[in-house]
Amino acid sequence: MDGTIAGFDLNRIGAEFIENPYPTLHALRRESPVHTNPDGSVFLTRYADVQKVYQSRDMLSDKTEAFGEKFGACPLGHHHTTSLVFNDPPYHTTVRRLISGAFTPRKLAEFEPLIDRIVDRLIDKVVDMGQFDMIDDFAKVLPTEIISFMLGIPEDLRPKLRGYSLAILGALDPEVPPDRMAEGNAAVTEFSEILDDLITHRRAHPDGAAQGEVLEALIFGEHEGRRLSQEELIQNCIFLLNAGHETTTSLVGNSMGVLLDTPDEHQRLKDDPELITSAIEEFLRVESPLQIGNRLAGEDIALKDRVLPKGTYIHTSIAAANRDPAQFPDPDRVDIVRKPNRQIAFITGLHVCLGATLARIEGRIAIGKLVARCPDLHGTGPRTRLPLARFRGYTAFPVAIR
Repeated sequence: MDGTIAGFDLNRIGAEFIENPYPTLHALRRESPVHTNPDGSVFLTRYADVQKVYQSRDMLSDKTEAFGEKFGACPLGHHHTTSLVFNDPPYHTTVRRLISGAFTPRKLAEFEPLIDRIVDRLIDKVVDMGQFDMIDDFAKVLPTEIISFMLGIPEDLRPKLRGYSLAILGALDPEVPPDRMAEGNAAVTEFSEILDDLITHRRAHPDGAAQGEVLEALIFGEHEGRRLSQEELIQNCIFLLNAGHETTTSLVGNSMGVLLDTPDEHQRLKDDPELITSAIEEFLRVESPLQIGNRLAGEDIALKDRVLPKGTYIHTSIAAANRDPAQFPDPDRVDIVRKPNRQIAFITGLHVCLGATLARIEGRIAIGKLVARCPDLHGTGPRTRLPLARFRGYTAFPVAIR
């Protein structure tokens, strides 16, 4: 085994890996597909192994113990151990049932006219600007507007959301410096205070306003006689706002990055706009917004050539799985009509992303309209990646319309 791969430690990755993780992930999959980190955790890079972990009912998402060690007693630790994503049934079932009614395909279809209007307005704006930043001026605005509408977040607070999100989600990286930890704790505290006031007001005034349907479902709904407490409401609203806009921001930004880097595929989509649905699946595959997931083995799990014992802390490389040549022939090549394309950017199994359908709708409309209305869009300078291992996207992406 190559010495670099033998000594690979997910908890000590650097800027080079974040900028382009794929060569390292390919090498790990070839030489150490079930890789043990120095701390005893395991990093999986094969599609079949990642799928098996996600589809197993014996894999736990509860991170109370792990986050207790990582965060200690602080706002970040409290948030991440209270939100939907890092919990198991029955709590996970209760929260998911309360939210899921607002995320059915039929319900989400009702949002398409709103998404259309927002996208058209944003494109009108950037066309007038001529030069703009793909992230700040376009990609982050659309999902922020949509999830804020669903939760009833006032317009004046919406510009703060991505800053909160990046600070809170950034603390989930394998290694977090003290300054980033402090930013994450401050974001949870400030965001919680805002949501506490908002939820209290909405609880006292259930007026059936046009906005805030998901928030109302959480406040007034119940599952098997169980309602969420004020603190559970706050932390799950933070989770929904983060999940509802950060990954979609990166989906839009990453998709445009892929298109500008592959002019032939860009032209292919211009020539046939009907390819947008399959194109979105390919963008999700080659540049997955969520790169790494985690599970705790509740029981022994048998992989292709190794049994992981109960209690093993598992890191799943979604990025590596989505470029596994055993599942995707010529995996580093972008093919917007790739079939089959069983990418797992939204995970699978019990914890499959609740907002996957909404993200696909937003991506389809945003990218489809941008390609159609701005066919000569081009980059004007270097792009800056998010400085995170777990999430892949851009913080800066300068472009112009000729």
